[in-house]
Amino acid sequence: MSKLTDRNIPELDFNTPALLRHRKVRALKDRSATVGIAIGGCSVILAVLLICFYLLYEVMPLFSGAEVEKRAAYDLPAKEQGVSVYLTTEEQTEVGMRVSETGQIIFFSTADGSVIEQVDNPIDAKVTAFAVESDTSFLLGFGYEDGRVLLVKHKYIISYPDGTRHIRPVVEYPYGTDGISAGDFAIRKLALRDSDDKLTIASLGDSKSAITKLDKDVNFITEEVELTETTQSLPFVPNTAEMLISGDQRYLYVASIQGSLTEFDLRDFDDISLKAQFELTKGDAQVVSMTYLLGQSSIMVADTSGRVSQWFNVRNDDNEEILTFIRDVKQPVSIENIAMEHRRKGFATLDDRGVIAVYNATSERQVINERLSDETAHLIAFSPRANALLIEDSRGIQVYHVDNEHPEVSWSSIWSQVWYEGYQEPTYTWQSSAANNDFEPKYSLMPLAFGTLKAAFYAMLMAVPLAICGAIYTAYFMAPKLRRKVKPVIELMEALPTVILGFLAGLFFAPFLEENLAAAFSILIILPVGILAFAYIWSRLPTQIRWLLPDGWQPLILIPVVVFLGWFCVAMSPVIELNFFDGNIRSWITNDLGITFDQRNALVVGFAMGFAVIPTIFSITEDAIFSVPKALTQGSLALGATYWQTMTRVVLPTASPGIFSAVMIGMGRAVGETMIVLMATGNTPIMDFNIFEGMRTLAANLAVEVPESEVDSSHYRILFLAAFVLFIFTFVVNTIAETVRQHLRKKYGSL
Repeated sequence: MSKLTDRNIPELDFNTPALLRHRKVRALKDRSATVGIAIGGCSVILAVLLICFYLLYEVMPLFSGAEVEKRAAYDLPAKEQGVSVYLTTEEQTEVGMRVSETGQIIFFSTADGSVIEQVDNPIDAKVTAFAVESDTSFLLGFGYEDGRVLLVKHKYIISYPDGTRHIRPVVEYPYGTDGISAGDFAIRKLALRDSDDKLTIASLGDSKSAITKLDKDVNFITEEVELTETTQSLPFVPNTAEMLISGDQRYLYVASIQGSLTEFDLRDFDDISLKAQFELTKGDAQVVSMTYLLGQSSIMVADTSGRVSQWFNVRNDDNEEILTFIRDVKQPVSIENIAMEHRRKGFATLDDRGVIAVYNATSERQVINERLSDETAHLIAFSPRANALLIEDSRGIQVYHVDNEHPEVSWSSIWSQVWYEGYQEPTYTWQSSAANNDFEPKYSLMPLAFGTLKAAFYAMLMAVPLAICGAIYTAYFMAPKLRRKVKPVIELMEALPTVILGFLAGLFFAPFLEENLAAAFSILIILPVGILAFAYIWSRLPTQIRWLLPDGWQPLILIPVVVFLGWFCVAMSPVIELNFFDGNIRSWITNDLGITFDQRNALVVGFAMGFAVIPTIFSITEDAIFSVPKALTQGSLALGATYWQTMTRVVLPTASPGIFSAVMIGMGRAVGETMIVLMATGNTPIMDFNIFEGMRTLAANLAVEVPESEVDSSHYRILFLAAFVLFIFTFVVNTIAETVRQHLRKKYGSL
């Protein structure tokens, strides 16, 4: 046998053209792959950042301050008629109107102050009082020294004679030009409230006060209105500063200059009673103004200390309405005048420095605080759209354009409890729209965030144990041939459209669960106990019988057991209800436990969304467990450990990074799920962890309300804020998940 020498080994030439060309091609492929992967990764990061920046772009205007720009300044129109007691404009802010102290109504151009029309008072008597029912009704009241009251309504007719808008002001007298007798004294203070069925007028003189009610009876044939007038005297309140009649004409509020409020009950007009007395101001502060906020529910009181307080009726434990202090804002100096926005819960204050401050009552947010007048100003007014502000001072009238789009939004109104009108206490509430124009927007994201976490919690409560335990058995104990059939079937479940799951959950499973609620809870006990009992019986069978089924195929014989136990629980549900819950478990839960029950609730969502999340968690967990090196398990078994010890002490710690990633990805899927929670929860934005009540999630709320919201409105941008919150939540969860995963990989990577 010949000896091997170096001469027997042929020399290889690594510089041949073919090998050089092969190395260049391979190097080009490596560089292309590197560049391609880098570009793809950077593109993903860029796309995520662009989404984030776009959401911020839509959200940031919510928290930007308001802007004021001076548009015009001129002498007081018809200055000879005296200063104004009331100031307003029409819808387009082209025609202004002022009511002088002599009772004249002057319409003028807001652009240059030129007088358009001047309407004289039809009653030949001295005007001694003036009142406005509300800025939105356009109804004004004049009180005279002879005890009469004249009601005047102003409106504006728009036409386009030459393609140019022309606005013609009109003055009407809905109750005639002779006036209504409201007392036998000179009227000093006046309040009025009108509705379809009655008119109420409160009048106060130097030493007397009275209230007049006109009941309206409409003839449905002739459509004529017959008025029945009734007048009653009232207890006199000295030093009266302001009077108000509630929107439903049930109460009369009389505020003294010193700050005490007297409330009269008008429901029994033949026997008007004193209902309550309150203190509106603190210390020695005096009342400057008292008026209603939009909707005639909240009373706004301004005083000489610079404080503006909000009050409205709240029912006590005896179901009685009590006027309650809600909140206040404070200016450093005395307030001269206050003006309400016509269509929002906003108001503006004017102090003795000429500083205008604009607030929103709901959000408690100050959006403007600027000195707009260098002279002595005494009157301010908003335009109907709140996009213009009129100021009357010693020099005349100044007109300012106001850019204030989102005053009702603040961090406190989004994330804190807010005391809304008509509510008994501060609450977290989401209600973005209503049927009337007096609506107070409620933009709290807390119920939506809570609903998102609640839905995810119950879904994960069902999905995580089933998915992880199923993955452990499939990867470690199941026969390979059976595993190759089971795993693709479970992964195929992930392709099932969630809208189908939501449809089935809402229309089939929810009513089925309601009718078989006892079965749903009994199966949680009977199924595990039944499976364990069957396993015990199986282990006690003769070896010859057990060997008929190959090792790892035991799950097949559990299928009929599970089906039978499920059928048994459903069949026994009426019997359980009849014997333990008086025949109706739902009534027992509601009446005996005091827990409300909705058909579409968190339990339904837990089952439906858990079914959707299980494939994701199962697939990733099974891959993580199956990928554990066989050498680790074989070494553990060789050292005497049992299969269970090997699984819990070797396999699971090694696979824990992948299992944790599976749970986090499943949670992300549950948090972002839309169609299931949209169709199976009832979509009620409430904060209650009760498993028998529904919820509304951030994702479902976006799906429902984004198509219906007005572009660039506060509602629209709040929805983008909800999307941004969902984005940030997902980002934070993924970041924490990656951090924990890296920690687990480092900790168990040495196994």
